[in-house]
Amino acid sequence: MGIRSVLARPFAAYIAAQTKKWSLEPYRYQHQIFDQLVQTGKSTLFGKDHNFSSIRDHDDFKKNVPVRDYEDLKTYIGQVIKGEPDILWKGKPAYLAKTSGTTSGTKYIPITPDSIPNHINSARNALLSYVHETGKARFLDGGLIFLSGSPELEEKGGINIGRLSGIVNHHVPGYLRSNQRPRYETNCIADWEEKLERIIDETIGEDMTLISGIPPWVQMYFDRIRKRTGKKIKDVFPNFSMFVHGGVNFEPYRAKLFETVGKEIDSIETYPASEGFIAYQDTQHESGLLLLLNSGIFFEFIPTEEFFNDNPTRLNIEEVSIGKNYALILNSNAGLWGYSIGDTIKFVSKRPYRIVVTGRIKHFISAFGEHVIGEEVENAMRRTMQNFPEVELIEFTVAPRVTAAGDLPHHEWLIEFANAPHNPEAFSLELDNQLRGLNVYYDDLIRGKILRTLRVTTLPENTFIHYMRSLGKLGGQNKVPRLSNDRKIADELHRICGFTS
Repeated sequence: MGIRSVLARPFAAYIAAQTKKWSLEPYRYQHQIFDQLVQTGKSTLFGKDHNFSSIRDHDDFKKNVPVRDYEDLKTYIGQVIKGEPDILWKGKPAYLAKTSGTTSGTKYIPITPDSIPNHINSARNALLSYVHETGKARFLDGGLIFLSGSPELEEKGGINIGRLSGIVNHHVPGYLRSNQRPRYETNCIADWEEKLERIIDETIGEDMTLISGIPPWVQMYFDRIRKRTGKKIKDVFPNFSMFVHGGVNFEPYRAKLFETVGKEIDSIETYPASEGFIAYQDTQHESGLLLLLNSGIFFEFIPTEEFFNDNPTRLNIEEVSIGKNYALILNSNAGLWGYSIGDTIKFVSKRPYRIVVTGRIKHFISAFGEHVIGEEVENAMRRTMQNFPEVELIEFTVAPRVTAAGDLPHHEWLIEFANAPHNPEAFSLELDNQLRGLNVYYDDLIRGKILRTLRVTTLPENTFIHYMRSLGKLGGQNKVPRLSNDRKIADELHRICGFTS
């Protein structure tokens, strides 16, 4: 047993004790954070514009600070980018995390000296929670690989700018640096496919024990290794025992990924975002991710059915219910105020508060009044695959389709299979039945013959890779939207495949 795994155990016990303390007193910690945020915010331009000096409680805050997305904060962030201090938070940010927005183009999210611990310590604590619960720590002694964006930074207005994963790379603790892969120079390669080949060159002969990344890109890494070696991953990396993932629902990728590995291994799910590290899986025995209520973020929750109202209900942690979908709103020591991150979540536990991510507030299909959300298509696929165990997925997305006269409109599921169903018609019917069971509006439209049952379009190998490459978003932290209310993605996939739309 190495020095890292030996030292990790007492530290993990300490972190577990601290986590238990705040998770059992969530209201007190959220109130403390709220007070600290407002107090610091008083001296900022945003705080002065929104009369922070008059805010005494959450009700006052809601009256003074509206819910905003990035586009609404652009004026303030523009001033931050110019290097002006005390705009959204005291002083200047340490970094601006550069990320792609679907409506705002490139976004620049502030990361302040006060918010850095949220990003760094949360990732660390996710691993230590696992160590404390299971007693397993040897994965810390081997090679650790983080499939991420480039750590190269540019400077603007005296602030370093880069991708979140690259920024975090600069803060990997020194005791992990010696066994971290890939090398800095390799990680800086811009072209994802070239970078992947160089990562394989560096890791194939190493004792890799932990691999972290977004599942489809980790799968691509594994597929390239298998193609090069002809071996399962467990035979290339015999001590590989920990997979850390986030960014997308793991379930559609699980069967294919573990088939490529050749065995099931333990995994930890995380929920990091440029706007803040929001939650992580703190136990192997309960569902959901522990919401980080003590880490510089005061959370608000809007019932999803009210999100687009002029004056939606804004709840704090004391007011939420289990099993209900909420849009997630952040107020943080990064200088985000009433900020809609765009994600929807659902609570599965209150003691402690654990959540599952259910989708994106703007990613839905309601072209015909059905309002199908990401959670429903994910669950329909998961349940269907349980009944068709031969099926393995690469990727999928769903779009509405209005057809010519003589045929009813329907949902088109564009799926790239690693292993296709033996009976495609039965698979499609089961998928439709599962979705009908999950969404009563969709079921009503099928019964009323407003829609016909869904159709599956099987895509050739590497279609989604070609699609993401065409957008300049191959690899890193980029994700394919699971569903959309128009046909932009679907039509582009058809074009790539040479299908007649």
